[in-house]
Amino acid sequence: MWETNTLWFEVAIVSSLYAIGNILLGHFEAGTPKIRRVGKYILTLIIILVLSNYLGRTVAMTVLALALLPAIYIHTVHLPKKGINGWTGEPKDKYYELRGWDKDKLGL
Repeated sequence: MWETNTLWFEVAIVSSLYAIGNILLGHFEAGTPKIRRVGKYILTLIIILVLSNYLGRTVAMTVLALALLPAIYIHTVHLPKKGINGWTGEPKDKYYELRGWDKDKLGL
């Protein structure tokens, strides 16, 4: 009944990572246009599916895991160096300034 030897497994892994990421860290993307967020998900999904199909699941999952390293670095090293909490994104003013967002336009 349950098989993991199809590309749907990769779709489930990528989708789960994006869902969890948006739930826990979505506040970091408050000013990013929705189309860009959706495009990033679709591009990631395409890359992982192509890699898995042509080079194997191990390569695809390794690339996916390595893609998480910059995000981990940003949230644990870069943001704290700038005086911003890497988990909550506070103080918001500093974070919005870092991203180049106008907090008045965001309605926040």
